Amino acid sequence: MASFPIDRRSLLSAAVLAAASRTAIAQTDGRAAAPETLDLWPGPPPDGPGPAGPERINAKGAISRVSRPRLILHRPAVPSGTAVIVVAGGGYTHIETATEGQPACRWLQAAGVTAFELIYRMPKDGWPKAAPFQDGQRAIRIVRARAASFRVDPARIGMIGFSAGGHLAGMTAVRPTAALYRPVDPSDQASARPDFAGLIYPVLTMMPPFDHTHSSREIVGTHPSEAERAAYSVERQVGPETPPIFLAQAGDDPISPIDNSLMMFAALRAAGIAAELHVFQTGGHGWGLGRPGAETQAWPALFANWAALGGFMAPRPL
Repeated sequence: MASFPIDRRSLLSAAVLAAASRTAIAQTDGRAAAPETLDLWPGPPPDGPGPAGPERINAKGAISRVSRPRLILHRPAVPSGTAVIVVAGGGYTHIETATEGQPACRWLQAAGVTAFELIYRMPKDGWPKAAPFQDGQRAIRIVRARAASFRVDPARIGMIGFSAGGHLAGMTAVRPTAALYRPVDPSDQASARPDFAGLIYPVLTMMPPFDHTHSSREIVGTHPSEAERAAYSVERQVGPETPPIFLAQAGDDPISPIDNSLMMFAALRAAGIAAELHVFQTGGHGWGLGRPGAETQAWPALFANWAALGGFMAPRPL
């Protein structure tokens, strides 16, 4: 379903639901468990050694120089059985954990979703360009393999990605069977396919004329071949195994042109994959859960409604 533009009554209703979600966050944070850290790999990650020296966190809370890829687990007070892996953006040069990853996890946690923030490796830090996608696959497999211990339904594991994180989540969704690393333990026998995904102001294509992004430069370089561009363009990899996908982006996005979401929606529609697209008239880029009073503030409730209608966020007894 696409909306061009969003109906104002629907927007108002969604904004009310989003406000209710924020209220729920404030009410449940005190009762929910403290975050836990889970290493993605039992030893050194594949294709090392990666960056030398400590991890960096800048004044805005963004992470870079990741050498220890991991999941930060936010358990809800009353788990619904749904899990979502949250992938913050940052152009594959850093991870916007403070403005995207952590707020999204707290919102999901308040809604009863078991949320995992993915801290992934990046090519800028000396890792190969396959590293973030290895971490994406591994994250899904770990959550699915350990679903019982997390009180999660292994058929209701999703991803939400922002900006470059939308590219990582999108690539994980469209290429779940790609052999990106050698199995390291029994968790790698589990499927790497997310059951659903939300791509929020995503960078998806590496094709011109929409390839002037940090993500494109970090993943395919400045002079890639046509084949390299296509291999890392999410919309070019959509196939029958692609899960249902929710897309939300602003029409005036100055970083990732709206064409990213439009082309992705067209590819999903052509492949017969369930998809929903919301195009906000204004909002720019990097709005996380949505700035107060802006149209983009509606997306969390719209996503939750879409996921519930698809059977992914409806509470089920475990």
